[in-house]
Amino acid sequence: MSTVDPRRWWALGVLAAAQFMVIMDTSIIGVALPQMQRDLGFSQGDLQWVFNAYVIAFGGLLLLGGRLSDLLGARRVFAAGWVVLTAGSVVAAAADTAWVEILGRAVQGAGGALIAPASMTLLMMLFGHDPKELGKALALYGAAAPAGGTAGVFLGGVFTQWASWPWIFIIYVPIGIATLAATGLLPTGTKRRGAVDVLGAAAVTAGLALAVFTIVRAPEAGWTTPQTLLQLTGAALLLTLFLTLQKSVKAPLMPLSIWRTPGLGISNLAMALLGAAWIPMWYFLNLYLQQVLGYGAFASGAALLPMTALLMVFMTTLTARLLGRFGPKPLIATGLLVLAAGLVWLSAVRPTGTFAVDVLPASLVAATGMSLAYIPALMSAMSGARPEQAGLASGIVNTTYQVGSALGLAALTAVAASQGASHAADLPTLTTAFSTAFLWAAAIAATGAALTATLMKGKPTSQSPAAPQERTAETACVSG
Repeated sequence: MSTVDPRRWWALGVLAAAQFMVIMDTSIIGVALPQMQRDLGFSQGDLQWVFNAYVIAFGGLLLLGGRLSDLLGARRVFAAGWVVLTAGSVVAAAADTAWVEILGRAVQGAGGALIAPASMTLLMMLFGHDPKELGKALALYGAAAPAGGTAGVFLGGVFTQWASWPWIFIIYVPIGIATLAATGLLPTGTKRRGAVDVLGAAAVTAGLALAVFTIVRAPEAGWTTPQTLLQLTGAALLLTLFLTLQKSVKAPLMPLSIWRTPGLGISNLAMALLGAAWIPMWYFLNLYLQQVLGYGAFASGAALLPMTALLMVFMTTLTARLLGRFGPKPLIATGLLVLAAGLVWLSAVRPTGTFAVDVLPASLVAATGMSLAYIPALMSAMSGARPEQAGLASGIVNTTYQVGSALGLAALTAVAASQGASHAADLPTLTTAFSTAFLWAAAIAATGAALTATLMKGKPTSQSPAAPQERTAETACVSG
């Protein structure tokens, strides 16, 4: 066993800061979307690509990031991820057209896909020697995710209101440089020989991107047109190719044997439906606040702070205690049901509504549901895995959440478009479109609750599997 690193708690600070920034990158853009739409010429339907470009690259490349971290050394890949994320931030900040902005966001997502698995590998190397220290470190690292989400909502409003939207990306440049300077605190990791399944990574990422693109365009092009059917077929073939490669290559990104893990399948399904309901809610709520209620960027960000603050507090305190007492199944099912209730409440939004009546109470109910379901779903996926596969199981379920988020947002944007969401000047029509999207999101969450209650076994999860002192990046791939 190697010597305990005396600087490990300082190193944890660097890793937690990285987790904070990666998650903040998904929330900081929310309140800036209307200004970006005006400045860059996004249509109402295409605006979601500012979010989805990041999520698809992030979720699609997470497993590749883990494999590269295993082969090249975790610290090296962690640093490379920050270089890529910083470069993408520069492109996103300098964008003067929609497609350049989407490109910058995709590059940011690719950087995050390198940072996230390398961070978890480094954390396991630093604290895997002591289960008590590991639990403490994981709690602090995990708390950085909701903190990043909360800070992103607030800072996005501050920068957009009093500077301009490019500053939500410029902020990553000095932070990236500072993080790179601090990587000397981190262990190097072990460099190993092995192959990289580049074709598999390309197939899964391209398949997801094509599926989302097709769903976004289908309402305009027609669901039964040859173009739409051909694109959906192409997406299915690419994803089938990915699964085929995982059976045949020597070093697959996702060994299919992992799916024999008890509870992993239903946990992934629950996480996908959770993302497919939660992220569209967050997206359309931002648009409702600004495009219907007329809030500015700062006011919109401030309006979402109670929801994100409650989410952070509950996820880091209440949920952990409830999980130890009741196990994951009742929390996941209840959380999804409470989220559905909050979304049904949000569907009552009015063109002449107010924050106190139409947004605040419903958003707090929805956030309570999210805080109850997310961590138990993650832990349920990990609890049945063998110790050497626990990190991989966690990485898969987090990737599923990202994919569910992207596909859910694409589908509900298509639903909103069919209800007239492109008519931004007509507030009653726009409100009806957002209300319909909230109702469909509620149906997704309720479906997740029913499937969890029906299919998940009720055996409690006492704790996550212990980790070895140095787990490879392939088996320690975790995203916020």
